[in-house]
Amino acid sequence: MSPLITSEELAAIGDAAILDVRWRLGGGPSDAEAYREGHIPGAVFCALDTDLAAPAGPAGRHPLPAPEAFQEAMRRLGVSGDRPVVVYDEADSTAAARAWWTLRYFGHGDVRVLDGGLRAWTRAGLPLAKDESPVPPGDFTARPGGMPVLDADQAAALASDGVLLDARAAERYRGEVEPIDPVAGHIPGAVSAPTTGNVEPGGRFHNREFLRERFNSLGAVEGLPVGAYCGSGVTAAHEVLALEIAGLPAALYAGSWSNWVADPGRPVATG
Repeated sequence: MSPLITSEELAAIGDAAILDVRWRLGGGPSDAEAYREGHIPGAVFCALDTDLAAPAGPAGRHPLPAPEAFQEAMRRLGVSGDRPVVVYDEADSTAAARAWWTLRYFGHGDVRVLDGGLRAWTRAGLPLAKDESPVPPGDFTARPGGMPVLDADQAAALASDGVLLDARAAERYRGEVEPIDPVAGHIPGAVSAPTTGNVEPGGRFHNREFLRERFNSLGAVEGLPVGAYCGSGVTAAHEVLALEIAGLPAALYAGSWSNWVADPGRPVATG
């Protein structure tokens, strides 16, 4: 089953938990306000910073939530183990991919991302809702281990023995700018692969053949271990999703650069 779903396919689904994961760096009430201004009928708002991540710290700016905390959040949002889940954001699936990956990691087997997000939904002429009807609690049980993850040592090893993709903007990879983390640069041996290259201008993912050719050109080929990281583990989930569309399974360095530079003894490359 494809990890993506179109607006028309979503509109035809009889029953699914729909999560609105609109998010911008820095988060805050603006994300929830956008949800209240208009969302896909039946969707509930999922806060990336609190529902899909633990508090920031040495483990990174968006470390994985504890299983108990994630389970409680998903049940509150109406997620059940035997009910399909569809996640979406504004357009390019950056935040939705984090929800997709986290649900998959914690064992949900039927999660799809609305390709093109809310923008594609409205362009298809489909309606929006403003109501915030309460949803019955779900029964989802979080079981870690459904997707492969890397720690810092494993990421360093993969950069030497496989392919470690850096999903951030190229200028951050090169160390020319660093607007968020205290150190600029990249993990030695990592390959620059900005997530902007995964999607078309309107926000939809490129097709499987395009993505496979893109990742093959970066060294990510079938049979070779592949991993991805970014600043805090959000856009790297987008990279893992794009790799899955391309038929290339990949692991996520969940702590990403914000965890890497928390240890001043870890090497940093630039250029």
